[in-house]
Amino acid sequence: MPKIISANLTIIFWSFIFGEIIGYIGSALEVMPYSALQVGIVAVITAVVSVNGIYLLQKGQN
Repeated sequence: MPKIISANLTIIFWSFIFGEIIGYIGSALEVMPYSALQVGIVAVITAVVSVNGIYLLQKGQN
């Protein structure tokens, strides 16, 4: 169980950072307002759901 928790904490950390970078660049290119907290939360939720979903799909095939 601790391996899953540490893996998810790593996913949260890096997805927040990459989401902020991509969100800032995207908002500058589209000339839209930038909300750091909203971008970070959406990036974290998307990453956690997709990574854990892929893990569960692969686990079910074995």
